[in-house]
Amino acid sequence: MHPRLRGQRSATTRSTALRTVRGVVCALGTVVALAAAPAVTASASASASEPAPSLRAQYHFTVPDHWKNDPQRPVYIDGAFHYYYLYNADYDANPSANFGTAWRLATTTDGVSFADQGIAAPKGTNANYDLWSGSAVVDHAGTAGFGAGAVVMLVTQMDHPTPAQKLDASGQQAQFLWYSIDGGRTFRPDGDQPVIPGDGRRDFRDPKVVWDPDHQRWVALIAEGDRVSFYTSPDLHSWTRRSEYVNTGIGTIECPDLFRIRADDGTFHWVFGVSANGFATGEPATFAYWTGSFDGERFTPDRTAPQWLDHGFDWYGAVTWEDPSAPDDRRYAVAWMNNWDYAHSSVTWPSDGFTGTDSITREIRLVRDGTGYTLASQPVAALQQYASARHELGDVTVDGFRELAYQGDAYEITTRVSRQTAQNIGLQLRRSADGSRHADAGVTSSYAYLNRGQTGHPSPTHKLESRTPFDGGAGEVTLRILVDRTTIEVFVDDGRYVQSSQVFAPAADRGLALYTSGGPAVFHDLTITEFAGLAQRPARVIADFEGTTWGDGWTATGSLAGIGPSAAELPGQVGARVADTFAGSDAATGVLTSPSFVVDRDHLHLLIAGGRHPLGVEPATSVQLLIDGQPVRTATGDDSATLRPVDWDVRAFAGRTAQLQILDDATGAWGHLMVDHVVLSD
Repeated sequence: MHPRLRGQRSATTRSTALRTVRGVVCALGTVVALAAAPAVTASASASASEPAPSLRAQYHFTVPDHWKNDPQRPVYIDGAFHYYYLYNADYDANPSANFGTAWRLATTTDGVSFADQGIAAPKGTNANYDLWSGSAVVDHAGTAGFGAGAVVMLVTQMDHPTPAQKLDASGQQAQFLWYSIDGGRTFRPDGDQPVIPGDGRRDFRDPKVVWDPDHQRWVALIAEGDRVSFYTSPDLHSWTRRSEYVNTGIGTIECPDLFRIRADDGTFHWVFGVSANGFATGEPATFAYWTGSFDGERFTPDRTAPQWLDHGFDWYGAVTWEDPSAPDDRRYAVAWMNNWDYAHSSVTWPSDGFTGTDSITREIRLVRDGTGYTLASQPVAALQQYASARHELGDVTVDGFRELAYQGDAYEITTRVSRQTAQNIGLQLRRSADGSRHADAGVTSSYAYLNRGQTGHPSPTHKLESRTPFDGGAGEVTLRILVDRTTIEVFVDDGRYVQSSQVFAPAADRGLALYTSGGPAVFHDLTITEFAGLAQRPARVIADFEGTTWGDGWTATGSLAGIGPSAAELPGQVGARVADTFAGSDAATGVLTSPSFVVDRDHLHLLIAGGRHPLGVEPATSVQLLIDGQPVRTATGDDSATLRPVDWDVRAFAGRTAQLQILDDATGAWGHLMVDHVVLSD
């Protein structure tokens, strides 16, 4: 999906349960504060003389800077998930000027704490300009010809757009191959011709690629406005259109998904999903899905009407992926917490210089529900590993309204509520000191809701209250609510229904209260869990060698003085140029030395090719990390022109001043080095 390509959204506001809650509060008159342990009470608000508080989420994934939108399905490589997403370094909050997305990479081992690795697939690399959504796969068998274990992505680009088409994203959409031979850290286009041409289709994007083990071939799903087409391929290059699924009732279809999963009763089922706009029919605009069967060419749903994985207003462009520890039984899911109606109005842009927050990573499973099957989800279990404080308030009885002695803007609250005679129970979240502003989450006898209408929601013209069905006959409900600085996610009972929305509350609104109407209720085992701040440290590019000179502050001696990076087309190369010490012949020699930089990340990554002449066995062709002028890490080539990845753990030198040096003393065969894409990252 591209930022300019979005379905129409209804701005109709639903009726709200908020009116009932406000009536209860007014009738009570006096607010009763709950006695709580002193540790629960947060510190006083920042004084006016202090800097404005950050609105960056504490424990949700956020883009380090500028803009993100669609998540791209992670792939599992060497014990870590490689999570890609659409990133625009040129974003300036002006929708008419901020065009062009790249793929940026973050790695995680648990879906909660992420480490930024910088741009993996840059825009403007080939004639097709920027990259939109797609999917990466690990080609274990090397079917695409890039080698066993290569990471290959099928991605939407415009097919040779004109300058005007680049500006308004109106070029013909088609699917292109990019590949990585460094474990998915960096990608290179496989030429600039599409492997699946658009053939005049207006909407033709967001390919999702899966491996079909029954037929030993790849399957690609492509979104086409009101339909999804199914293609198959033996090698990721040649594709055959097999079938299409058509649905004209849920707006523009984007970001399809397809996976096989085992239900809790032991039976296997296929799940087909899309991001879609159900507002026109009173349904969500999130992730619609169907259970059914897939024969290798066509998906057949069990029923026509979709189910929805989230019923809030800000859970879009979702992706799911296997849990490698239980690939048949459990998947993970994450979505972009935004909505195109107000995507460019985020409060985080003026406060923190970025726009782009993801939902919490979820574990999803398939459960039997009556005569059918449904997906249930919960926050990923690893979230609890990052708890920094836990406040156990025990059982709290409420008959009307009760304010808690707690202040916070980033926490999880869990409770099991016995409703007794109460007709409506809930929590006021992000409550202002005077009680005039708050977001409400709760249940009535027939539905659960999340209401942001009485806080800093994106706009009064947009939807304010989301609802899901709820059977109040049991008289009890389990609530798990995640609150972060600009988001709220509500999980009801076993996660069959979830609601996720942005809530732009003022930073000072940090209060929390409980309420009921129609009688009392008991909030059992009420627990507030706070989490450590998990914001990523952005990766830092030390050298990309994309200019005509070595770069500001670099020094060069010998044959390397007075020249610069070379235009090349090497396997594994990033961009158009590399540092090449060939300088006209293998007889060329010299030393390149970077300006000083501080080692403020855990790893230094680079790509290297060329002669195998290690430092210490003269004459050398080697790259060194220098601390106080002495080499502490070194690498050499392998007598080939294929750039291979080098990863140096540099935590031992944290805070030290370093330099990178490229040495070429060799004059014989393979008497030169090629170096590219030097990056510091965690």
